[in-house]
Amino acid sequence: MSQNTLTITDNRTGKSYEIPIKNGTIRALDLRQIKLDENDFGMMTYDPAFTNTASCTSKITFIDGDRGILMYRGYPIEELAEKSTYLETAYLILHGELPTRAQLDDWTWHITHHTFIHESIKKFLDGFHYDAHPMGMLISTVAALSTFYKDAKDIFNADSRRKQTYRLIGKMPTLSAFAYRHSLGMPLVYPDNDLSYTGNFLNMLFKTTEVKYKPNPTLEHALDVLFILHADHEQNCSANAMRSVGSSHVDPYCATAAATAALYGPLHGGANEEVLHMLREIGSVKNVPEYIKHVKAKEKLLMGFGHRVYKNYDPRAKIIKRIAYEVFEVMGRNPLIDIALECERIALEDDYFVSHKLYPNVDFYSGLIYEAMGFPISMFTVLFAIPRTAGWIAQWQELLLDAEQKISRPRQVYLGYDKRSYIPIDHR
Repeated sequence: MSQNTLTITDNRTGKSYEIPIKNGTIRALDLRQIKLDENDFGMMTYDPAFTNTASCTSKITFIDGDRGILMYRGYPIEELAEKSTYLETAYLILHGELPTRAQLDDWTWHITHHTFIHESIKKFLDGFHYDAHPMGMLISTVAALSTFYKDAKDIFNADSRRKQTYRLIGKMPTLSAFAYRHSLGMPLVYPDNDLSYTGNFLNMLFKTTEVKYKPNPTLEHALDVLFILHADHEQNCSANAMRSVGSSHVDPYCATAAATAALYGPLHGGANEEVLHMLREIGSVKNVPEYIKHVKAKEKLLMGFGHRVYKNYDPRAKIIKRIAYEVFEVMGRNPLIDIALECERIALEDDYFVSHKLYPNVDFYSGLIYEAMGFPISMFTVLFAIPRTAGWIAQWQELLLDAEQKISRPRQVYLGYDKRSYIPIDHR
């Protein structure tokens, strides 16, 4: 008997089965042979929310939640945040290796020269009410891009995929900035190809009467680091949406719109908004102990603490905490930071939070930085979607090139009625 197998004994029948183990997993379909009789469908696994199910193999992002490790293509997130730029990191995520200088220059040029959007998209944006949520506008306009670039449907053409990658990464900041300006009733600002990726985004957001917008270097760098930290995060809700929708072989714009919609929810990309609402509810540092008591009594939630994957301090949260103080030196100290620090101090010393492995995650401090930079809360999830586009495309491409992948179609455990006869309405 091979050591790389799992022996399962079905106590209902007394039969034993030897299931191969590969990469620490067993194939779900190998369980189908476990049956009561020939008419039995066969054994399935039941895993709500995919808490212990691997839906794919991947070479993009590695997370060890118990040790607080996050790596893109083998590079620790701490090193990338310190030494890389967002566009270089995006290249790494998509291509598997860091670019040479010539490759980075070529990559940057193509991204930069795909920042402009078709003028008809502006008319599309004008159809939204002035107070429409920027995320709703972003989801709609990303999906609308599929009607402008019909070559995007040629998903197994490498040249076509490359072009759509340039377009999506290049245009996401433009669509996001246009949605923001529309919500304020301000004139739209076109991209400035002389600026960096994040500098240009700040230009499209905040330029007013300047002939030439000059982004603050500290804010430009802070946003670049935040974009690196949010570029990918393994098989999260939105990546799963990108892969699931992409498995139908739809174009990448529609798949990205689906991923963006998944990100919209407060349990995913909207979590940092909830942190700010919580900190405002607490009101002051002296109220933190009382709020913590309510959390421990399960009467309230400590937003920004705990994570499905991380059972240690989220490595991204440590980096963001440091970047926060750099932003505060330029924009002024966000008074909510003191409440946040007190929440963290108490929680990290309290046996309840330590025993439950509840540590600060990426959302705990990111909202404080965004607010200090002048972003309204409605833009927070948009600021998540822009950098995550690179990760989504990388996940989508990996799916398409994986011969084992098929259209996503989970099984279910049916618990409804057995067959019954229709009853005429007068007899019900």
